[in-house]
Amino acid sequence: MKLPGRIRRAIGVLLLVSACGSEETISPVPDETRPLSGGQATVFDASSQAFEMPIPTLSANELDMFLAGDATFEQVFVTPPAEVNPGAGPVFSHTSCVGCHLRDGRGRGAFGAEPPFVGSMLMRVSLPGYSAHGGPAPVPGFGVQLGDRANYGVEPEARVQVSFFETVEKLADGEAVYLKHPVYYIVEPYQPLPAGVLLSARMAPPVFGRGLLEAISESDILALSDPSDADGDGISGRPNYVHNFRTGRTELGRFGLKANNPDILQQVASAYNEDMGVTSPYFPRESVWGQPQHDGRDDDPEITRETLDITTFYIQTLAVPARRNWDDPQVVRGEILFESTGCAGCHTTTFRTGSHEIPSLSGQIIHPYTDLLLHDMGEALADHRPDFDATGREWKTPALWGLGLTETVNGSPPGFLHDGRAATLLEAIMFHGGEAERSREAVRRLSTENREALLSFLRSL
Repeated sequence: MKLPGRIRRAIGVLLLVSACGSEETISPVPDETRPLSGGQATVFDASSQAFEMPIPTLSANELDMFLAGDATFEQVFVTPPAEVNPGAGPVFSHTSCVGCHLRDGRGRGAFGAEPPFVGSMLMRVSLPGYSAHGGPAPVPGFGVQLGDRANYGVEPEARVQVSFFETVEKLADGEAVYLKHPVYYIVEPYQPLPAGVLLSARMAPPVFGRGLLEAISESDILALSDPSDADGDGISGRPNYVHNFRTGRTELGRFGLKANNPDILQQVASAYNEDMGVTSPYFPRESVWGQPQHDGRDDDPEITRETLDITTFYIQTLAVPARRNWDDPQVVRGEILFESTGCAGCHTTTFRTGSHEIPSLSGQIIHPYTDLLLHDMGEALADHRPDFDATGREWKTPALWGLGLTETVNGSPPGFLHDGRAATLLEAIMFHGGEAERSREAVRRLSTENREALLSFLRSL
């Protein structure tokens, strides 16, 4: 049961006062589940491979499937015809899963050091309105995602350029936080774009732990929904309902930055199709079907159901790294502040997973720090592009587990938020608006010591 936000904040403040009276009074309650972010699906690895590890409780046969899926995740597709891995394109964003999800973690920004969008970024496009299934309305001649790269002899759909403007956020202790706001431009389209095209830049998010999120019961997710803000905490998370292309039904969305996919299999199949231009039994047509770039080859589908299944299994069974320093007094203080500032109102700490066809995912006490719901994040983060029930100001709460290992696994700067615009955790917090405005302002008012404690807690995840 979700307590009203004002009650949760009051409890957090009381705990903080009692905990921060002196260093000696900070004595964390022993809790054997706290470092086990993924329950039995947790691994104690804080190296650069921390996001790539299998769940420790997999059977021998399941581990073989995991290793096979690891190979397909790293499989690089090439221009057809070819003897090995044909199928890329004719237009695409990347040629492999791991090309965007580096070491199964966050993508690297294509801004600055790398050529624009030759990396882990992609650009979603659509027109105002909705498709036949209630999703984004495709742009004639471009679809719903720009292919900014292409096979030899094929013209990319367009290229993307970005510029930035900067704003400054002043904190209560006088520290200044400089925020870089990206502005995206579509250049060199292969044919003129119609007026009114909606753009949404995306950076590849981490993929570990997704099987556990898939195993959370729908009822537990919906119990956190509060679309009319009945509890008065300023937070009105709501579910996204999306089209399942396999079942033909409208189902709860869980995956994707706007929760626009119902399960991991559909997420994988759509990524093969839109990101790599690879067809499958679920998406048997090229993303450029009926467009001038279509290759005219009679080779679809280009991957089998087996490839989809083992890639999906691999993602489902990626383990979650354990927390570090969770009993450090400063981290404990930060955990209390995380609650008292209202951050946990969206980043829900704990679930118990329901049943799943993979036994290792069932009945686990997990700490993902997400509610899998949509929230209005304010104008600064708005893309103004609807996606099924998600509005142009709404994003799904991202899971925070593994957050503190992002730089270790994926390098610096990490690139937080949906398009990697924030170079630090503090920048990411100060970009929050909308339903998160109260929490942002509470963080702004923190003392230097308490703000560092909050950041230490986030780095412990």
